[in-house]
Formats: sequence, C-alpha cells, structure tokens
Amino acid sequence: MKKKALFNWSSGKDSALALYKVLRDPEFEISCLLTSVNQEFQRISMHGVRVELLEQQAKSIGLPLEIMQIPEMPTMEVYEIVVQTTLEKLKNKGLTHSIFGDIFLEDLRKYREEKLAIMGFEGVFPLWKVPTDDLLQEFIGLGFKTIVVCVNERFLDKSFVGRIIDQDFINDLPENVDVCGENGEFHTFTFDGPIFSNPIDFEIGEIVYRKYEKPKEDSSNTACDTNATDAFDYGFWYCDLLQRSRL
Repeated sequence: MKKKALFNWSSGKDSALALYKVLRDPEFEISCLLTSVNQEFQRISMHGVRVELLEQQAKSIGLPLEIMQIPEMPTMEVYEIVVQTTLEKLKNKGLTHSIFGDIFLEDLRKYREEKLAIMGFEGVFPLWKVPTDDLLQEFIGLGFKTIVVCVNERFLDKSFVGRIIDQDFINDLPENVDVCGENGEFHTFTFDGPIFSNPIDFEIGEIVYRKYEKPKEDSSNTACDTNATDAFDYGFWYCDLLQRSRL
C-alpha cells in the first residue's frame, strides 16, 4: 500500500524538482500540495507570488491545493498553531508523510522532523544532500523553467530579480551564493516543466523593495519560511508576477 503524503509546495524550483522525483516514486501517493500564504497580502510566504498564480500551478500539476493562512510576521507560537491545525485535518484523512524540497539545512530539517513526529508524521526529503550544482543542472535539463521572484539584498542586487534561471544566470552569481539559493539568497517561481500539463500564463509586473524589521521576541525564528537563514534585518527585492488578462 502506498504511503499517503502531503507535499510542501513553495512554488519554486526546489519544490518542482522534488515533486517531479516523488511523483515517480511508487512508495508515495501525493494527496495535496500544502503552501503557506501571507494572510494580509494573499501571496506565498517569502516568495511574494500571488495566490491566483499558485492556484494555476496546482491546477496544471493536477493536485489539490491546501493553503495555510499565516498572519503577517507571526510569532513562532502562532505559526505552529496554524501548522498543527492543518496537519491534524490532513492526518484525519489518512496522511502519514510530509515531503519537502530542502537540500542541506540541517537545523531546519531537524526542526521539521521533531515537529512532525509530535503530530505522527514522517518527513521525506527527496533532494537531501545532493550537490546543488547537480540539482540545478538536472532541473534545467529536464526542461523546467523558473523565474527569480525575490532576492535578499544581503547576497544579490536588484539586477538578479526577474531573471529566468539559465546558464547565464548561474555564471553571473557571486561565489558566495549557492546556485539553488538554499541559504535564502533568492526565491523562484516555476512556470513550466514536466510536472505541468500546460505552462503557467503570467506577465512581469513592477519590481519593488521591502525591508523587514527583525522580530523582537525571537530573532532565531526559522520555522515560518522555507529557509532557516532568512532573517528580517535587511531588505528584499521582489518581482511581481501578474496573471495574464484573458479577453
């Protein structure tokens, strides 16, 4: 019997590649995509992608979408309550495993596994410890297409946001930046590839800058976003993506 699992979908390239792999694994049955969304702005947490484009992705992939509504700048306690409530609902539907696109962040994996165990879930990490250079080349080679929607100014400047990831993008990355952005350097939106029945239709909007204040009560909060090294004492450049108008 297949293990029923949820897939933690960020909308980006690591999620897309991990989902591609697990959909071909006869051990698992993916019951839904799970995505955290900023409740105030209705955009994917950290990535800043609009919910309507997330819904397009889920429809093209052919999997149900479960959205966790997260308040703007939540405390750890509030975040964990939302996650617990969501997992309890999914557990009641027979789900037992939770799949992530994490690659090498040990502390984040430990945190996830500890919290999942309390709820009776097991974490699964299809990309774990695979060299990120190899992962990105595989991703491109499979025909995936992804656009950079957010960059952390600590690592990259405005010129990198809004770019399609290709070999030129890789060549332009500074030496201290992981090619998959695993340390929170950048985030992406994947709009085409073998997991989609059709490409996601969007157009590029404005590029905006947002600066966040570091949370006062817990500066080590690593749970609320996909990357443990994301902190909020510096700014981010975002490329807004718009759902293309249909006449």
